[in-house]
Amino acid sequence: MQDRYDFKAIETKWQKIWANEQAFKTTEDYDKKKYYVLEMFPYPSGKLHMGHVRNYSIGDVVARFKKMDGYNVIHPMGWDSFGLPAENAAIKNGIHPFTWTNSNINDMHDQLNSLGLSYDWDREVATCKPDYYKWMQWLFIQFYKKGLAYKKDNPVNWCPDCETVLANEQVVDGCCERCKTPVTKKHLSQWYLKITDYADRLLNNIDTLEGWPDKVKTMQKNWIGRSEGAEVKFDIDGTDKTLVVYTTRPDTLYGVTYMVMAPEHPYVLELVEGTEYETPVKAYIEESKRKSEIERTSLTKEKTGEFIGKYTINPVNGKKVPIYISDYVMMDYGTGAIMAVPAHDQRDFDFAKKFGLEIIPVVDVPDVDLDNLTEAAAAEGTMINSGEYNGMNNKDAIKKIIADLESKDLGKKTVNFKLRDWLISRQRYWGTPIPMIHCEECGWVPEKEENLPILLPTDVEFTGKGDSPLTTSKTFRQCTCPKCGKPAEREIDTMDTFLDSSWYFLRYCDAKNEDAIFDPKKVNYWMSVDQYIGGVEHAILHLMYSRFFQMVMHDLGLCDAEEPFKNLLTQGMVTKGYTDKDGNFVVAKMSKSLGNVVAPKEIQDKYGADTARLFILFAAPPEKELEWSDAGVEGSYRFLNRVYRLVYEYITDIRGDLKVPSEITINNADDKSLNMMINVTIKKVGEDAGGRFNFNTAIASIMELVNEMYKYKQNAEMNLALFDKAINCLLIVANPFVPHITEELWEQLGHTDRLYQAAWPTYDESALVKDEVEIIVQINGKLKDKVAMPNNSDKEVIEEAAKNLDKIKGELEGKIVVKTIVVPNKIVNFVVK
Repeated sequence: MQDRYDFKAIETKWQKIWANEQAFKTTEDYDKKKYYVLEMFPYPSGKLHMGHVRNYSIGDVVARFKKMDGYNVIHPMGWDSFGLPAENAAIKNGIHPFTWTNSNINDMHDQLNSLGLSYDWDREVATCKPDYYKWMQWLFIQFYKKGLAYKKDNPVNWCPDCETVLANEQVVDGCCERCKTPVTKKHLSQWYLKITDYADRLLNNIDTLEGWPDKVKTMQKNWIGRSEGAEVKFDIDGTDKTLVVYTTRPDTLYGVTYMVMAPEHPYVLELVEGTEYETPVKAYIEESKRKSEIERTSLTKEKTGEFIGKYTINPVNGKKVPIYISDYVMMDYGTGAIMAVPAHDQRDFDFAKKFGLEIIPVVDVPDVDLDNLTEAAAAEGTMINSGEYNGMNNKDAIKKIIADLESKDLGKKTVNFKLRDWLISRQRYWGTPIPMIHCEECGWVPEKEENLPILLPTDVEFTGKGDSPLTTSKTFRQCTCPKCGKPAEREIDTMDTFLDSSWYFLRYCDAKNEDAIFDPKKVNYWMSVDQYIGGVEHAILHLMYSRFFQMVMHDLGLCDAEEPFKNLLTQGMVTKGYTDKDGNFVVAKMSKSLGNVVAPKEIQDKYGADTARLFILFAAPPEKELEWSDAGVEGSYRFLNRVYRLVYEYITDIRGDLKVPSEITINNADDKSLNMMINVTIKKVGEDAGGRFNFNTAIASIMELVNEMYKYKQNAEMNLALFDKAINCLLIVANPFVPHITEELWEQLGHTDRLYQAAWPTYDESALVKDEVEIIVQINGKLKDKVAMPNNSDKEVIEEAAKNLDKIKGELEGKIVVKTIVVPNKIVNFVVK
């Protein structure tokens, strides 16, 4: 055994052994309790960053602990490998997206292995490979058959210079991020998934997710955005058209002083055609097309709009109300038109002030001068200026007004959701081809399932201009209608990559199945995922879409579980301090642009993977931000060297050729103290690693055990059997955190089995009880002294011992003890005057 900790040799050795032995390969054992731990799979950019290291180290501790704790653990990994960066690399470097992606996958596979992560690589999936996207296409067809996939026109971001569709993320300040040309909107026919059919179920099930953080559940509820209100009909004066609006506050109908339509509303151009308003309205519509949704809906931006020269009739009082268009109203929310009540809505108030529109309060608000409003007033209280509803409480008025509207066919009670159907079409090459075919006679028809997968063609050109590169293929588009056999054309859009990541956790359960998407028996054994781990930035879209897919698969009879993830851990960011351009020291998320990145390889080369893991697990609780510290990394490395020396000295100097007794006897106070620390550590680490995920406190308790062991080995009368137990327990409880060094030391101790296969040790409850406890002694609540007492001493004995302390005697002299408070094993407080 080497006398120094050679992490490079140790880590290389054990990574090879684990790979050769397929150490973490998992198969179904239907008689054994299972545990499914999963970290969100990465996009294969080619390089791991510290956020990856933190995410995957957390998952690995859980997986290794649960395996030791007797579970049949599945811990898979794969690649979310479709996406725009590969296509951009193809344009920039003249390399096919698959070549670029596959090279990155290989690099990142090696990087993950270098961290000692316990993945079952037999279950690896890559979403860009046909054996995965075949089943993605099959799933799409099932959605289509179920009425959950449909096509409709929708405006998209369009760069006229690049002649291409842009994702929202590619639009910066209204311009194309690549060529800086102002972006416009273009209408395209695109595919949607009908997630709104599942809105109520997605919302109601949130309360069953007991293992999810409250903040994530709240974010999901807000995104679904269920509200109850009314749809109200406003006839457009002088026309045969009716403008329908949705409002949660029908009690404020008498306060409506103008209406606002989305610039894209289909009525707008028709209503202004041939009028003096046509030119300015068209100009405003073009200006709106250049703005992103975030820019348009910002509460802080100045309100803009155009009067279109038309009026609606308020159905409750017959009053004429002017119609404006404004970009803060979105066509895809509600009905694309709103009624404006400026007295009681700040955005409406700002707009009314700018355009000189009437402001009519309809709810009496105490202590507010309603005739001279400087801002919108709250709308809770007694109705005013509301005709027959005056004097009613506004909440009662809501019900009465809806009922009256329904009786006159002027409106109806409605439930609305902020959640919109999911636009899944992408005008890109590097994604799953949508398995639909358009026939002049049959319309849209799904490809025959036996013909799947529809493969991405290789005869394409990547120019960055024009439509999808799929249009350049001479072999892809033309095909035969699966229904009538006549010439037809394939869909040339590909799927949003969020679809690929919405069910990968199910495919892991049966990743190599060529005949079906998966075997339901296997999925029903492994699912749901017991612990899911990933960044909070995925709290809405990815998790919502995954829940939607799981529910649909449940309804299709493919699996029993209705929710995919029992427990969710959202780990915090990794941050690092840097000096900004003004000379200020700032702590921020690691970023290349800020120059505060620490590459994992840099740390592994200098200190080893176990040190990187230990620091990142010890520096902060997993759900909190972790501030990088070079000193903290050094400290973690020094600790591992202490562990190595401790075991090395035990093997070479303490145990040597001696035979370790099989029976352990506790002979003295030092033995009892070490034995208690062993059992405390087993209990603490097991609880922290197995459920609470307080890895920092688990590691702290391991460090305390090491300190106690160093102290104990100075003992001239060392109990060899007890110290041997301590050494072995130390390596077992530390193994999930630092697997390489512990596996090496385990082997050096003479074990022929592997440490990762060891059972988690049990602790002796009786050993946790101290013979003697230290009790704090106070006078009037202030600490004065401490006294050592036998555990669980009677109150009277504790009080007497405290009174007899020299310091306490002096403090109590000449004073009257009014009251004595004794909490056994903890505190004595003398209340005196």
